[in-house]
Order: sequence, then structure tokens, then C-alpha cells
Amino acid sequence: MKQHVALAAVTTTAATVMAVVALVRQYWKAKQDRQWGKCQRILRKFSRDCSTPVPKLWQVANAMVSDMGASLSSSDEATSSLNMFISYASPLPTGINEKGMYYGVNLRQTKILMVCGMLQGKNQPISDLYVDEVPIPSSVMIGTSQELYDYIAAELVKFVSAHPEKDDEAPANDKKLGFTVSSGDDQSTAISGSNIKLKNFAADTTGVKDLITGMNRALEKHGLKLRVHALVSIFTCLHYSINIVYKRHFRVDSDSRIEQVDDIVGNLAGGRYYDKDCVAAITLGMGTNAAYVDTTQSAPRWHDSLPKKGEIVVCMEWGNFNTCHLPITQYDTSLDAASSNPGHRIFEKMISGMYLGEIVRRVLVRMAQEAALFGQSVPPKLLIPYLLRSPDMAAMHQDTSEDREVVHEKLKEIFGITNLTTMARELVAEVCDIVTERGARLAGAGTVAIVKKLGRIANRRSVIIMEGGLYEHYRIFRNYLHSGVWEMLGNELSDNIVVEHSHGGAGTGPLFLAASPTPDS
Repeated sequence: MKQHVALAAVTTTAATVMAVVALVRQYWKAKQDRQWGKCQRILRKFSRDCSTPVPKLWQVANAMVSDMGASLSSSDEATSSLNMFISYASPLPTGINEKGMYYGVNLRQTKILMVCGMLQGKNQPISDLYVDEVPIPSSVMIGTSQELYDYIAAELVKFVSAHPEKDDEAPANDKKLGFTVSSGDDQSTAISGSNIKLKNFAADTTGVKDLITGMNRALEKHGLKLRVHALVSIFTCLHYSINIVYKRHFRVDSDSRIEQVDDIVGNLAGGRYYDKDCVAAITLGMGTNAAYVDTTQSAPRWHDSLPKKGEIVVCMEWGNFNTCHLPITQYDTSLDAASSNPGHRIFEKMISGMYLGEIVRRVLVRMAQEAALFGQSVPPKLLIPYLLRSPDMAAMHQDTSEDREVVHEKLKEIFGITNLTTMARELVAEVCDIVTERGARLAGAGTVAIVKKLGRIANRRSVIIMEGGLYEHYRIFRNYLHSGVWEMLGNELSDNIVVEHSHGGAGTGPLFLAASPTPDS
């Protein structure tokens, strides 16, 4: 009898334990389902908020066209989120008459990029292209401006000696040297009025004219028949101030006429050399910018300081574009508020490589905090801003393996996240897709806006050249940009806009600027 009672008690206890285990499992299953449902709701809302249907893309494009016109207007009452300026008023290369070996220099944050190439004229491609990147020693970084110029000239002597002109084309007189100054992603260059400050250098702020004079003095000292005619080139009008956030400030303090050219203008010069229908160049990398070719009549604000007729290159600084039509989400708002320049560079914060990964990270943080996407505690590294870089984001996004192994490896490597289900990996890839599609299609809308501003959509072929890692290496981003332009224009007009990667590669811009005719000629 006692054995039966004991057996019954054991059976009852076991049944109770099993029931409790089942209830616990059911509870955790229900909790996981609720958490997953929360992740899905966050994702769906984010997708809706980032949506870029064709009508919205046209709203963005039309707003940009309006801001472009207002920025170039002579009216003091015109308001624009764009602070565009005339970046180059010399003739651009034609691809026909430019022949011989040309040399260029791009002064970067901590290095010098030297480039040379043989131009054949008659629309022939460039040949004998050589690019050499030279680090700037710390002793030069803390030295004077003239020591920097002497160092550049000394390195140019070696470069020209290694890649000389042929004897029959060596110039009897000095030849133009293309010279550009890049402001890097860390905003290491500030240009103020006729002054340039390279923030990585100890040397005092350098005047643009002083830089040209000092550089030419160094070139002559080292026996080079090369001269800098203009630097990074901006024509500024009399007594008009342009204030460009991103640590570039241009102001006219007197009746000086300053020329400045940055990489984007060099890219445009290269595009024009290869194709006479090239009207714009766009950089889509860690940062973003756009420049396009317009007429002097289109810039009434600068009429007094421009040639009476001819072409000008307008640098848009389009990263600062903003309009109520942009699909801004709560994650963009929080990113902007935490940035070093809140309220500025809004377009750049939605389309450039510096910020795409950060937007993805912020969405994942919310999913981790509110829906336990990565477990019951938030991975500490996930809370570190800007830890997710756009190349890593692209690698996860473009992962085609069955179990999204690249997503798993990247999350483990960057954030220390392990044991992620395949469904969770798919969700991470989908967040990347939403951010990428929005950014690329907005960049496409900006591309269409430039062509519309020029009045070329309906009946003229327009070539837009793209430069930068996002366009060159991020295949899905590139595809979304192209499809966005095509959807906006439709079958009838889409052939009128040709978007292609720039020729010659990064850093060749100064070479094509060297081949540009000087204003005097």
C-alpha cells in the first residue's frame, strides 16, 4: 500500500514538474514571439518612414532645383539650404586639343598624391598614367608653410624624374601644375576668405595667394618647369560672404578674386575631357558633394566678378541640402542632434558613407533595447557610436550565403554578438537594405535635380560621373541609385541621363585641371 502511495506521489510530482516546465517553455516562447513581433513592427515602421516612392523623389528633386536657383539668385530675400559657389571659371578640357604629359598634386591630410599622365587629344583615352602617394613626415607637419612647399617640390622632382616628358615635348616655358587641396573626413582643412588652414599642420594660416607664390618659389628653387596658376578654385564676388558648414568658410574681405578647386571639380574636368556631354560630377564616399557646369548668366549673384559669357563650374555643397520632403526618421533626428553640427549637412547624413552604418546601428540598438534582438541584455559595443562602418554594412548587406554567415561574422567581430538565429541575421540585413535604398534613391533624385536645373532632361544627353567608395564598391547602392533615376524618368527619358563611374580613378583631377586652358588664354 505504501509503495502505491509513494509511486502515486512520484508520478504526481513528475507530472507537476513537467507541467511547470511546459508552462515555462510556453511563457518564454510567447515572450520571444512578442519580442520578435516588436522587432517586426519597428522594422515595418522604419521601412515606411524611409520610403522613397517616385512622387517623393520628384518632390525632393524639385525642392533641390528651387534651392539651387535661390542660392545663385541676386535677390537678398532668396532663401536656400544650399550655399553654392562658383568653383571654377576657367575653360574645362575639351578632350580634343590637350596633348602631352601633364602633372598634378593633391595635398591631403597627412600625405601628398602626385599624378601624371599622357593626354593624346582627339578624344583619345589617357595613357601612361602614374599615381604616387607620399606621406608627409612629422617634421614637416610641425614646420613652416615654406618647408611644406619645399618638401612637395622635392618629391615632385623625384616623381617627374621617374616619369619624365619626352624630349620633343619638353616645354621651353613653365607648364601649369594642377594643384588641389582636399578637406578630409575629419574636416582637417579650413578655408576662410583668402586663407587656408591645414589643421594637421603647425604652420600658421596660409593665404591662397601666398600658397601659390610659395609653391611656385619652391618649384623654381628645385628647377622644375611647372607652375601653379590657381588653387582649388573659387571665384567669389565682391563683399559677399558664403558660410559653409563642414569647416569650410569663404569670405571676401576685399576686391580680391580668388580661385579654388577641390577634388570634385577635378573629377568634373576629367569627365569633360572624356565626354563633351559631361555636365556634373558627384562624390559618394564617406562624404558627399556635387559640382556641375552652368552658364555665367545663371549666376546673377556673381555677375560683377565673372566673365561676361562662357561656362562656370558651380560647387553645390549639396550635403547641406534640406527640405521638408526628405524622409527623415527618428533615428536621423537623434543622429543629427548628437553630431558636431546639428541642423546642418542633413542630406549628407542620409546618403553618405560616414553615416549609413550609424543609422543602421541606431535601429539595431532600439531593437535590442525594446525587443531583445540580441538577448536579454544589450551588447555593450552596440552602444558605441559610429562603430559600424559602411564597408562592414555593405559586406553584411551583400551577403548571399544561405545562413547569412557574413552577417554573423561581422556582428561577432564588431559588436561581440554571437548565437544569432538565421531570422535575426536576415532582419539585420533588411535594416541595411532599407537604409541603403533610401540613401541611394535620394542621391539619384539629386542627380536628376541637377539635370533638370540645366533644362536638359527632355531633349539632351547628359553624362553624370560618380566618384567615391559607395558608388564604386557598394554594388547594391549603385543599383538602387540607377533604378531610382530610371523610375523617375521612365522609358522615354531615362536614356537622356547617363550615370557612370569617373575615368582615371581617384586623384587624377589635378591632372585634368593642369590640362585646362588658363583664364588668360
